[in-house]
Amino acid sequence: MTNFNRRDALKLSASFAMAAAGGGFSCIEMAKAGPIDVPVIDALSVRVLVDSASDLFFRPQEANGVKTEPGRSTDSKRPLHSEWGLSLLLEPQRGADKRTFLLDYGWTPEVLNGNMELLKVDPSKIDTLIMSHGHFDHWGGLLGFLDKHRKNLPADLTMYAGGEDNFCQRYVRAGQGELSDYGMLDRRDIARQNVKLVLCESPAVIGGQAFTTGKIKRNSIEKVLPNSMVEFKQKDGAGCNASHYLPAEMEGKIVPDEHIHEHATCFNLKDKGLIVISSCGHVGIVNSVRQAMEVSGVDKVHAIMGGFHLGPAPADYLTQVVSEIGKLNPDVLIPMHCSGLNFTQEAQRQMPGKVLTTTTGTRITFGI
Repeated sequence: MTNFNRRDALKLSASFAMAAAGGGFSCIEMAKAGPIDVPVIDALSVRVLVDSASDLFFRPQEANGVKTEPGRSTDSKRPLHSEWGLSLLLEPQRGADKRTFLLDYGWTPEVLNGNMELLKVDPSKIDTLIMSHGHFDHWGGLLGFLDKHRKNLPADLTMYAGGEDNFCQRYVRAGQGELSDYGMLDRRDIARQNVKLVLCESPAVIGGQAFTTGKIKRNSIEKVLPNSMVEFKQKDGAGCNASHYLPAEMEGKIVPDEHIHEHATCFNLKDKGLIVISSCGHVGIVNSVRQAMEVSGVDKVHAIMGGFHLGPAPADYLTQVVSEIGKLNPDVLIPMHCSGLNFTQEAQRQMPGKVLTTTTGTRITFGI
């Protein structure tokens, strides 16, 4: 892989301009390279809108000042629905300024929109969208969400995505090993909804309260566990332009997915430290947290949460990764989605008193 530099940025900007002129896509920016001024927030509420687990008997929990409480359907005849995937409503507060971000969109719009209704979430309060990476179980509900709610969202709505490879065609292995279509997000569909797209290959401040890690360096013992396959090409205006970050010979290739532009969404909580949200963590949760620490200049880690993609991890590797997480000394660890029951159990063994569990509907509060 090649390093992203000014020449590459100009090349990418030119390709965007050409595509836009040809009707390919528009309303796209690249996050500016260089240091960022990481904001400090006073509080954060996270509502789990979509995850793979449901539990009617879920009880409130607390660890090191972080609290979780169950979220119940407001209609006793209509339960919250869980499905493979993740969607989180993030509500940070800085002084009197409150913001609302929607991070990822689950697998289907029916579940996302339905759970928002049952949890009495007001979509008109959402002012910013974030997409962690290009897997269908994280963006599948996006277009249906926009179809239903775009008219009530801000006119200048912006989505922050990890980078260009979020828009590649992806596949998974089916029955006899054949490749099965796993979806491709067409950025023209986002443009048609009048949503501005910012590609965060470099770190960026989001809404004055969050920040993204940008492209995550891979310098821990972690490795990308087998997941999807990815195709690096553009066709008829759709797909991904890999020319600025991959050698030319990769054009058109279908290869194991390394999630080059997966990023984490982060907050710096006053007097507590970093909250790092890794929606799937294919690139490694330790790598992700280290990147957040480097970008922010903050060494204290308050919470690590989200999907860590360790469900398929071999036992010895899992034990080693949890040990590395322990060295980061977070106050709280909150596994979700693809982290795996095996991970949760090992984390509880190695980090007693620090692990909180959640289900669909759970509300997590920090600094409140």
